[in-house]
Amino acid sequence: MSRQRTLSKSYTFEGKGLHTGLEVKMTISPAEAGSGIRFHRQDIGEDAIIQANADYVTSTSRGTTLEKGEVKVSTIEHLMAALSGLGIDNALVSVNGPELPILDGSAREYAEVLKNDPMVEQDAEREYLVITEKIHYRDEESGSEITILPDDGFSVDVMIDYNSKVLGNQYASFNENTDFAAEVAPCRTFVFFHELEFLYRNNLIKGGDMENAIVVVENEVPQDELDRLSALFNVEKLQRVPEGYLNHLQLRFSNECARHKLLDVMGDFALCGYPVKGKVIANKPGHHINTIVSKMLRKYARTYFAKREIPVYDPNKPAVLDINGIKKLLPHRSPFLMVDRIVEMSEEKVVGVKMIGVNEWYFQGHFPQEPVMPGVLIVEAMAQVGGILVLAGVDEPEKYSTYFAKIDGVKFKRKVVPGDVLVFKLILTQPLRRSMVCMRGETYVGDQLVCEGEFMAQVIKNK
Repeated sequence: MSRQRTLSKSYTFEGKGLHTGLEVKMTISPAEAGSGIRFHRQDIGEDAIIQANADYVTSTSRGTTLEKGEVKVSTIEHLMAALSGLGIDNALVSVNGPELPILDGSAREYAEVLKNDPMVEQDAEREYLVITEKIHYRDEESGSEITILPDDGFSVDVMIDYNSKVLGNQYASFNENTDFAAEVAPCRTFVFFHELEFLYRNNLIKGGDMENAIVVVENEVPQDELDRLSALFNVEKLQRVPEGYLNHLQLRFSNECARHKLLDVMGDFALCGYPVKGKVIANKPGHHINTIVSKMLRKYARTYFAKREIPVYDPNKPAVLDINGIKKLLPHRSPFLMVDRIVEMSEEKVVGVKMIGVNEWYFQGHFPQEPVMPGVLIVEAMAQVGGILVLAGVDEPEKYSTYFAKIDGVKFKRKVVPGDVLVFKLILTQPLRRSMVCMRGETYVGDQLVCEGEFMAQVIKNK
């Protein structure tokens, strides 16, 4: 294990947002252990903060956008790559606009400044997300594909092929011996010539110029068209050089485009919230598939870390919710209310308790000589605890109910008998969206796992 790290002081960067064209000021500051990377929209208010979390990704068009309520921040991938590549776990990023500065289209300026910070080791262990099984996703429409395999460290192999005679097939790689600041951070975003005017006319690159992107030109272009583009971007005369690029800049690496895609993968994967131990193989990646896989990693993480953490019930500690508080959230009543108290609850996790007495109604017939709690009722009790977690975040919860939509992978490990104290732990694997929510549930007696499973539920307003 290694310690979490944050910066020793704050750093400020200024520039235009790539798509909005707005001049923005951004400050990266130290943050407390365990807080992760957070973005603060200073122009909205003191509490306008959003976690760098793949669950909040709402757009991947030419960049990655996070959005939660009124808080929205775009083009975060280069900064996220720099923080991840330099091993910075916790930071608060304050910005006075809806988009981070594009700078030169890479993460070079971030890396050059932050790599010299002495960093502060914090009094908290870094939690690694260790890949123990193959994770794979393929986008059939684009042909993009990402595979993550178990490995002792973190590495990324990127291959790109756009059927371009200029780019050809390019390959780039990163591992724990790679100098991120020198070999990955300086690599700029790229765009094909035929895309430029369309993007500009559709308000996607208002802050784009000839200094923050590599422009790939597949074929000869009439000079009058190049002159028109020069006027559009307010630059001096543009020409296509024999290598197939515009003459406004020189490549920093022969495979700079593949290296930039590698940069994007690292930035988008950082949104899973944990440093990963695994081998990433990415074929023609982009923000869309990157963030889909990052969400898959978040779901995997919830299961991975949940399996390592056995909830402990301390009867001497006051309940978060007693039976009266539970009744305010759940519509269930005796004999079908199967939660006695809630002892822990956060935005993503809830722990509930049920005392199993010999007078439970179902023991009369299941079975009189060998009383055993029915497995379906253990599942129902887990679902009720999960329902409390969901409804606690809903306005006027008494007007809503949760209903099973799907149950997967339920396993029973031992019998539940009179005298047992059941401790239920439910973790969100997909937050509430469009009335649907997903959770992983586990039930323990002491330190023994009794039952586990995956749940999908629908939250519906009562008639």
